Amino acid sequence: MRIAQISPLCESIPPRRYGGTERVVHYLTEELVRRGHAVVLFASGDSRTSAELFPCVPEALRLAGYSGDPTVPELIQLDQLMDQLDRFDVLHFHTGASHYPLVRQLPVPHLNTLHGPLTAPDRAQLYRRFHQLPLVSISEAQRQPLPEAHWLATVYHGLPLDLYQPVREPDDFLAFVGRISPEKRLDRAIAVAGQLGLPLKVAAKIDSCDAPYYRDHIAGLIEGNPLVEFIGEVDDAGKQELLGNALALLFPIDWAEPFGLVMIEANACGTPVIAWRNGSTPEVIRPGLNGVLVDSIAEAVAAVRQLDQLDRRAVRRDFEQRFSVTRQAEQYEQLYRRLIDVHDDPPAQDGHRSLHSPCPPRDPLLHAA
Repeated sequence: MRIAQISPLCESIPPRRYGGTERVVHYLTEELVRRGHAVVLFASGDSRTSAELFPCVPEALRLAGYSGDPTVPELIQLDQLMDQLDRFDVLHFHTGASHYPLVRQLPVPHLNTLHGPLTAPDRAQLYRRFHQLPLVSISEAQRQPLPEAHWLATVYHGLPLDLYQPVREPDDFLAFVGRISPEKRLDRAIAVAGQLGLPLKVAAKIDSCDAPYYRDHIAGLIEGNPLVEFIGEVDDAGKQELLGNALALLFPIDWAEPFGLVMIEANACGTPVIAWRNGSTPEVIRPGLNGVLVDSIAEAVAAVRQLDQLDRRAVRRDFEQRFSVTRQAEQYEQLYRRLIDVHDDPPAQDGHRSLHSPCPPRDPLLHAA
């Protein structure tokens, strides 16, 4: 198939540091190329890919210090794509809503994976208006605020099996990886480590919008705390070192996390996850197998004390079975073919193809992990 992958421009593909969506786009793109598809990646010019790269901006916007209107490069990227529609059998958007007004006119089958939360009140209005847009969720929990949207499937994220190596004998510390923001609740992780007297290594970024939160709520918990080591943003090698050698990853979220890529990154290293029960965590974490679900700091402390009951080899096996990029690519291939087949079918008597009717029953294979 001839596939266009349209990525956000904030980070490169793959991201040099933080960037969950861009990391997912990278792994999927590489796997689709490996499987013999002709893929064009619409991304920043500093991206690295086995696909054909179409550079939409010279450099990823965040690390380039771009401070202009983010819709400007996004709209230019869309126009660059529109100039080349005859090159593709299917378009796969991982971006925002700029292309939504075009969905009825697009002559090429397309779908949009939504990577972020859908809880904002105006989201329902948006997807009522653009009810024909074929959508893919990254967890069943993500779609709960918009049950009537045109969902094709849920496709969980996947990682290459050789990206991280399992570590059988961890060191005596806990890990936190993510953004320092109110919804990620690093303060909970620090409290858990403090009650246990265990070191906590923190690999995180601080967005400018979260700087006041860090200053007012987190800095005092880290500075001068002998148990907390702040590492900053890390790449894949840094994650291997950190996650692979940790007793557990603490995932103390206080929001409806759409997926949580770091959970499966930890599991790929054989490291269990202690996660607050929220958003997607009950879908990713199988209690007693690859981690523990908790509802309080006290429960998280108890879970750490019982980590010896979890087999790190079983954690890795569960990751291989449910969260490989091969499984993810196979599910997207099925969706691409379904969209192409529907597009090639003659319109019904009312002039609409079945793709634009209410969402068809989902194939269980497409949302099973």
